Amino acid sequence: MASDDTHIICFGNELHGDDGVGPAVHALLATKALPPGVRLMRADVAGLAAIGCFDGCRRAVVVDALRGFGAPGSVHELDAMPLVDGASRDEASGGFHGAGVGALLRLLPVTLEHLPEIRLIGIEIESTHPFSPGLSAPVAGSIAMAARKVMEQLP
Repeated sequence: MASDDTHIICFGNELHGDDGVGPAVHALLATKALPPGVRLMRADVAGLAAIGCFDGCRRAVVVDALRGFGAPGSVHELDAMPLVDGASRDEASGGFHGAGVGALLRLLPVTLEHLPEIRLIGIEIESTHPFSPGLSAPVAGSIAMAARKVMEQLP
């Protein structure tokens, strides 16, 4: 398998309100010229199939919705490695909006031969509602800033 230097992995479900953060950032980044060796990926579900998104790269930038870090729409850059290393915090206290990404990150050391460096760019969400497409105003207003933060992580 060819090795890419950096994978940008955008998580979320655009049909569930603010959970659509990742797809919205993905759509914006897809319009940009990315440097060579950067692969833009979308992972709607943080299930076991998403482990492959972390394979074959030196660095991964994860984009997802967060809770517990500030006001809705605030953008945060976090080191995901404490979760990968099995920090004792559960997903709710770790800031993830629901089950999925935190648990997935904790599986990486036992499933990948080479663990990439992982950074998280997240937007504090206001609400999620099943089958209610569209981001809240504060979250929608932060998509461009989150995309800029992702671009700052690239070589």
